[in-house]
Order: sequence, then structure tokens, then C-alpha cells
Amino acid sequence: MRISIRVKPSSRKPGIELAADGVYVVRVKEPPIDGKANKAVLRAVAGALGVAPSAVQLIAGESAKTKRLEVPDIADWQERMLS
Repeated sequence: MRISIRVKPSSRKPGIELAADGVYVVRVKEPPIDGKANKAVLRAVAGALGVAPSAVQLIAGESAKTKRLEVPDIADWQERMLS
């Protein structure tokens, strides 16, 4: 399953929230240098979904704030993202 997210790197308060426009915003402490923020985003999404980090893949937006991820098909993924 593919999902779109927006990333806020170098955030003081990491976490995942649903924006008013319906896009999930993933805040990470890591800066957008040498892929550190991307790796942190993959770990954060995997942790929220309860899957291994290797099960989440970045498929588009490597250097953009809006990214597309490939995640396992999980029936209640939207609830898990916000818990």
C-alpha cells in the first residue's frame, strides 16, 4: 500500500499527526542531511504501524518534504499512525 506524508525535519517535538488537508505530517529531530531525516521517517512510520523498519520503503520524494512510502497492507493503519 502506498501513502503520502509530509516531513518536518529538525523538529523539537517528534511525532505523527494528521494535518487539516488530510496528509500525515511526520516530525523528526534529525536534520535533512545525508539522508538522516529520511531514515528517521522510515523508523517513525514503521514504529507507528508496528512493523519492522525494513518493511517501509521510500518510493518517491527523497529530497522533497512530501514523500510517498510503500508500507504493508494493514487494515487499521490510519488509527495506528496516530496512536
